[in-house]
Amino acid sequence: RERVLTALRHEEPDRVPIDLGGMRSTGIMGIAYNRLKEYLGIKGGRTRIYDVGQQLAKPELEVLETIGADVLPVPMHEPRSWWAGRLPDGSPCEYPDYFKPETLPDGSKVIRDEEGRIVSKMPKGGYYFDGVYHPLENVETIEELDDYNFYTPVCEEELESLRSRVKRLYEETDYALMLNDAGGIYEWAQGLRGWSNFLMDLIRNPEFAGALLDKLVDARIERLKEVLPIVDGYVQIVQVGDDLGTQNGPQIPPRVYREVVKPRHARFFRYIKEHVEAYLFIHTCGSVYDFIPDLIEMGVDILNPVQVSAKGMDTARLKEEFGDKITFWGGGCDTQSVLPFGRPRDVEDEVKRRIGDLAPEGGFIFTQVHNIQAGVPPENIMAMYRAAKEYGKYPIRI
Repeated sequence: RERVLTALRHEEPDRVPIDLGGMRSTGIMGIAYNRLKEYLGIKGGRTRIYDVGQQLAKPELEVLETIGADVLPVPMHEPRSWWAGRLPDGSPCEYPDYFKPETLPDGSKVIRDEEGRIVSKMPKGGYYFDGVYHPLENVETIEELDDYNFYTPVCEEELESLRSRVKRLYEETDYALMLNDAGGIYEWAQGLRGWSNFLMDLIRNPEFAGALLDKLVDARIERLKEVLPIVDGYVQIVQVGDDLGTQNGPQIPPRVYREVVKPRHARFFRYIKEHVEAYLFIHTCGSVYDFIPDLIEMGVDILNPVQVSAKGMDTARLKEEFGDKITFWGGGCDTQSVLPFGRPRDVEDEVKRRIGDLAPEGGFIFTQVHNIQAGVPPENIMAMYRAAKEYGKYPIRI
């Protein structure tokens, strides 16, 4: 925990801190996780798929200790029970009680909501569930937004579970703790309206887009009013997320972001900063170089994932321009080409380069760019962590 906090203060600890699974974009898919455990000779345990959309496994302590990880997630909700299932490659896992997929005649799998609507779908032979239902896609006026329930109070049982879990993790482990899923507003609006609709809203009807985002900020804050008092003093990081980039540039013009989205982000982030003593972490994929000054201005402390293959996301340049103002949590190894398709030596060279760019003077937490995908060889995974520990010792000499 102190290693992570030292790095977040932009000071140099004994070595670069390491994260695997501290949140839903620094994790590992269940198939890759089972293969990694087999490679390491770890028998038994449970491969629990806590994120069913991305099919992410919850790393067990034995694995975290093996790789030298320093962070644990604190999810707001935990399943009451788990059931035995199989991953797409046939290997065993456990799924949460609420996950009840249905296989259609064409071999695809779907998830339905309480009213029987298909809300997400995995194609035959696929690995992920994609959202396919957008409840507000046909809404046309601001007044119609009043008919939708954006917030459901957290039940007392879940709040008590969170209270006991975060206290136990803080007192019984020495890991840094990250509150997961404090939420986002931009991605939520995309999900409610559908991507195409909301992108057009931002340009053609910014007043409507702003009204929708205002309601989402209100809903997020209402939930955090219940949650933040419980975790304050126990968690060191609070995680939010809104993807703003693509591979080749911003999703929307920075001008549109600053006029419509940023004022709502600022209100949301300000509430968090004023109501919990923790660092604010934002996950935002892709080419987000143009937005980094805005994030810093709004009080964001940590940027993830640092998508090194995206336009403008050169790690040396990012460190030089912003390294004293924001912590880079990620960017430790490219997950689009190097980690899945390179040789172990390629992975080592990549890690060495990124640590050399990002680690000096602290302000860097090591993790791969995004989740470790199903086909990544375990040899490459372990080459990454060995290199992180070898080259991540302070003072950095690369």
